Amino acid sequence: MTSIGKKIRMERIFDRISKNTIIVPMIHGISVEKNEGIVDMSEAVDKVARRGANAVVLHKGDVPAGHRGRGKDVGLIVHMSSSAKFSDDPDCKVIVCSVKEAVSLGADAVSIHIDLENGKERKVLAEFTEIVDQSNEYGMPLLAMVYPRGSNVERGKEYDAENVGHCARVADELGVDIVNVNYTGSPETFRHVVAACKIPVVIADGPRMGNEKEILEMVEGAMMAGAAGLSIGRNVIQRDDLATIVGKMSQIVHKGAHVEDFYPEKDGKTRSFWEE
Repeated sequence: MTSIGKKIRMERIFDRISKNTIIVPMIHGISVEKNEGIVDMSEAVDKVARRGANAVVLHKGDVPAGHRGRGKDVGLIVHMSSSAKFSDDPDCKVIVCSVKEAVSLGADAVSIHIDLENGKERKVLAEFTEIVDQSNEYGMPLLAMVYPRGSNVERGKEYDAENVGHCARVADELGVDIVNVNYTGSPETFRHVVAACKIPVVIADGPRMGNEKEILEMVEGAMMAGAAGLSIGRNVIQRDDLATIVGKMSQIVHKGAHVEDFYPEKDGKTRSFWEE
């Protein structure tokens, strides 16, 4: 049974009307590359919060600088795992925070990155279940970012509906509250992923995408398939117009807007819905 603490905190990261969520991870600077769209963390959090983000994911060191410093109302998810940019094995994540510490930071939820990879499953699943137990003890919702990796996953198959659905199912059966998985490319295939578990499913963004319309089509496709929202980082924070794209995502996730609503044709030319 979900504790009252978890229920209260879940309401801080999900919209109370649509029951969906827009989560913006701002954690890639430590493991992948610089956060190109972020110079001032507090300003970046403020921008996405004001345009409709329900929660941000931060490493513990960024919490004082980035959360609610300017009166913004946005949920705080503290990320608990990471790997350094120069690691020989960047997919090998290390636990860098505890649920107890996240509680002391004022977190509304915690998140963990899990790669289901051959040869690492014992360590990964042991850490995974320990975090689940800690989150249950403190009444803290747990978001798990779960991906298929390694030699047993053929190239390109990390987006296969069967593999992604398995990731969602693992998270569900081990007691996670929200699972973040790859989008499988179409509403038809992603419906199988959503059907694989009973917990909310949100989509990750994967590699950086250059075309705004493609990103929004991915979001709309996931919502059509029954997703509970998104957890997209790189394709938001690495854009100069990160606030604008979050605003459009919010219209799709919370208001049921369609991609074509943002690009109506005028005088035979495509014009953005957001242009003056």
